[in-house]
Amino acid sequence: MKELMRQDGSETRSSGHNLAWGRGPAPSRGPRPALSPTQIARVAIQIADADGLESMTMKRVAQELGVTTMALYRYFPGKADLVGLMIDSAGESAPPFRKSSSPWHKRLKLWAHSCLSIYREHPWFLEATSARHNLMGPNELSWMEAALKMLAESGLSPKERHYAFLAIIGHVRGYATFKEMGKHIASDQQWVQDLLYYLRTEADRFPESLEVLGSDTSTETSDIAFDFGLDCILTGIRAKIRKRSARSHRLI
Repeated sequence: MKELMRQDGSETRSSGHNLAWGRGPAPSRGPRPALSPTQIARVAIQIADADGLESMTMKRVAQELGVTTMALYRYFPGKADLVGLMIDSAGESAPPFRKSSSPWHKRLKLWAHSCLSIYREHPWFLEATSARHNLMGPNELSWMEAALKMLAESGLSPKERHYAFLAIIGHVRGYATFKEMGKHIASDQQWVQDLLYYLRTEADRFPESLEVLGSDTSTETSDIAFDFGLDCILTGIRAKIRKRSARSHRLI
């Protein structure tokens, strides 16, 4: 989706400015701005956290700040620019995850859980990042940098580190998507029971689905499923590294 909607229903494209990097539109004539883009983004985040991204309009943000809607366009050429700064402000800068006695893969697991918490605390974040069309800001990029630094300790090549990062962040986003979908189901337990009713009538056709859903594993409320998938990815990366190392030693 390349456009976001103005309050009046007309489409507005991103201006190409990147306020997250401190590169906004040229200052216009008039009184000195009383707000900052970051202050405005914080208010927009509060609205989106409470009522969803659709409820976060330029008009409503302006009302919360006590200014006119048009006043916001001095800071943000369009809603897309505001959403871009919201994305970059939501997670702030990544914690250091510095080298320590803890292995890189254990610290990377903590990193993944920290990323997941951003999606959990800001339900609109998944939708916003899926529809984005501007560059990552410095805060968001710091999370990628932190992960790549830990992966650099693994001995993977730069290209492999990129692939590994994509696998891990893809798992985070996939799990966040699954949890978000679950919010639209009145009762996870009832959903499973309703589906089991139909599965039992065609057990020969869906034996594996019946066995898995019948075990109640899908009703877990913790992040056991998230950890299982993450461990599989990290274990696979480490196994690949060990296999390469063993092959290298055989060639020596």
